[in-house]
Amino acid sequence: MADEPLVLGIETSCDETGVGIVRGTTLLADAIASSVDTHARFGGVVPEFASRAHLEAMVPTIERALKTAGISAKDLDGIAVTAGPGLAGALLVGVSAAKAYAYALNKPLYGVNHLASHICVDQLEHGPLPEPTMALLVSGGHSSLLLAPDITSDVRPMGATIDDAAGEAFDKIARVLDLGFPGGPVIDRLAKEGDPKAIAFPRGLTGSRDPAYDFSFSGLKTAVARWIEAKRNAGEEVPVRDVAASFQEAVVDVLTRKAVRACKDEGVDHLMIGGGVAANSRLRALAQERCERAGIRLRVPRPGLCTDNGAMVAALGAEMVARNRPASDLELSADSSLPVTEPHVPGEAHAHSHDHDHVHEVSKKNLYS
Repeated sequence: MADEPLVLGIETSCDETGVGIVRGTTLLADAIASSVDTHARFGGVVPEFASRAHLEAMVPTIERALKTAGISAKDLDGIAVTAGPGLAGALLVGVSAAKAYAYALNKPLYGVNHLASHICVDQLEHGPLPEPTMALLVSGGHSSLLLAPDITSDVRPMGATIDDAAGEAFDKIARVLDLGFPGGPVIDRLAKEGDPKAIAFPRGLTGSRDPAYDFSFSGLKTAVARWIEAKRNAGEEVPVRDVAASFQEAVVDVLTRKAVRACKDEGVDHLMIGGGVAANSRLRALAQERCERAGIRLRVPRPGLCTDNGAMVAALGAEMVARNRPASDLELSADSSLPVTEPHVPGEAHAHSHDHDHVHEVSKKNLYS
């Protein structure tokens, strides 16, 4: 509908320059420029390279999104941008660009939370989010269980990883197996040809006295690496497909088990899964199986909306406009450790009322230096 908010979203929290345009809950454009190939030879993201890539890609990616959506920048009702969490330098590029466009176009600016955006993007696929929403977010940087009574103002952490994130574990095991970077897609592909029951890898934090909703993948990562090392030291061939399948099963088993438990405990009859690892085919299949058994409706965006993208930022920005949330001011700072309890950052006055003032001040000094 033409009266729904038309918002452009900018995402630069890591290695992908994402620009999305939405009208309400309808996706009009999702333009992405990725620098993953640059980082692949280092086996991980190099922050300085990511920041430079964002600088080079920003304006062309915004122009491509506007052209795809068939609109002019002056038609926009607002500009949304990931203010955190993420890589500090990368975030600064996106925030600076968003502020420049908002100022030049005289449009309201919305600094939003990366994790809340990953939840909100599902509205572009399956319509308005139920309230409250239970979300399992799994990526290279985050593994979190979140309860969101209101995606624009009330997001509550239920559990999180205490060490490695799930996506990080995929990357590390892929490196041990000499499979390259990023590790998630190649392990997913090879696991389809392997036996998930071939090797009994450990399931972290699943004991009766362990935290109900927290995750730990460091022990699993170490166990897999040692198993592979033992095989190689013995001069035996490593069954790569079975290792991939067994490792992947250990990860998704824990993720889905804890997510379904959280839904039952909180009386929530649906589960949303987002983040880059949500593109994993086995995670999707096992989650569907367990949710159906528990009478829980599963919502997972298509793989292209699970990885970092501008559409998710635009989706949350449009929701901010629709619910008349206060816009950010032009003093908005990038905050690499922005807590998920802050779905959006109205401005410096808001920031000074929180315990992480110092992070905002440091970010602001960097932004204007």
